Amino acid sequence: MDGTKADAHSCLHSEQGAVRGDRPHRAANPVIKVEDLAWLEFEKPDLDAAERFAHDFGFSTAARTPDALYLRGALAGTHCVVIRRGRRSRFVGPAFKAVDVADVHRLARATGGSARELRGPGGGLGVDLVDPSGVPVRVVAGVAELPELALQRPLTVNAGGGVNRANAAQRPPREPARIERLGHVVLESARFNRALDWYQQHLGMIVSDFLYFPGQRDRGPTMAFIRCDRGATPADHHTLAMSLGPGRQYIHSAYQVADLDALAAGGEYLREHRYRHSWGIGRHIEGSQIFDYWRDPDGFLVEHFTDGDLFDNTVEPGWAQLSASGLAQWGPAVTRDFLEVNPAMAKHVLSALTAGDNEFTARRLLGLMKVARS
Repeated sequence: MDGTKADAHSCLHSEQGAVRGDRPHRAANPVIKVEDLAWLEFEKPDLDAAERFAHDFGFSTAARTPDALYLRGALAGTHCVVIRRGRRSRFVGPAFKAVDVADVHRLARATGGSARELRGPGGGLGVDLVDPSGVPVRVVAGVAELPELALQRPLTVNAGGGVNRANAAQRPPREPARIERLGHVVLESARFNRALDWYQQHLGMIVSDFLYFPGQRDRGPTMAFIRCDRGATPADHHTLAMSLGPGRQYIHSAYQVADLDALAAGGEYLREHRYRHSWGIGRHIEGSQIFDYWRDPDGFLVEHFTDGDLFDNTVEPGWAQLSASGLAQWGPAVTRDFLEVNPAMAKHVLSALTAGDNEFTARRLLGLMKVARS
């Protein structure tokens, strides 16, 4: 017996389960359990340009000050992106939503931090931390929620032999795909295992799927799709995904839209306005969501998605080999732009290999090169 949990994965998200000796997919006694991402924070020099793209991508402006832009989706909730005026464009970090203010205080005590009142729209209480990769992480609670806006309704579809629409044609408008909510963020770390341990232990997050470099299963995972532990309430397959790499930190963020037609028509709108398409449309394997990737004017990768997996806390983690061709069930071949195969990548790799105090070794680099070629 090799310890493989085959039954737990029959007809589920992965054909492989864990084997004896694999790293745990959850912490035994986490400090708290966050329930979602609250928002992502960026800095950009030109807030006007950032707001124009945001509206074309499908966000609404929740608030605007001379030095900050707060963007929201149409579902009720807090703002989901904060862009502050800065000298250069950069990703600052994520903010996670705690269940209540007591959890914020508990996390602050456990980490030696201080809970503080938040200034700006929505107020609330937060504690500021830094993960082992050096990414600032804020955990918040008590932030006032915004009311629901008009939603982009999914189309009524004739499918499976059923007649749901008669004497009516489909004419989805070519307009921005209305963002409903923030779904997930993907980060890269040269200290992958230390960072993953930190999110599991401090924020109570659990792994839905592990991926490993070709031929390196014995060396452990190099990517993890991580969800919030809401008990019996299903949560997104991943709210955070992390991958081992030379340490560029932000990879992409993803925002839910109504359905495939909203995503596709919204993509045509972006194309007409000469924004840069990166990859799509397709359907992912881990998470199952239909995706379409775009670059904002500053080069940040952002995703429209719909129809993602939802897991409660009983689903065991899957294990699979990471490959470029295995990123989608269907759709066009993954692009060099999405993989960020460019001269800047070589600079990051050299820096990571010479730094020493990380997990990105020469053997891991060989594994990453195999992924890009697979």
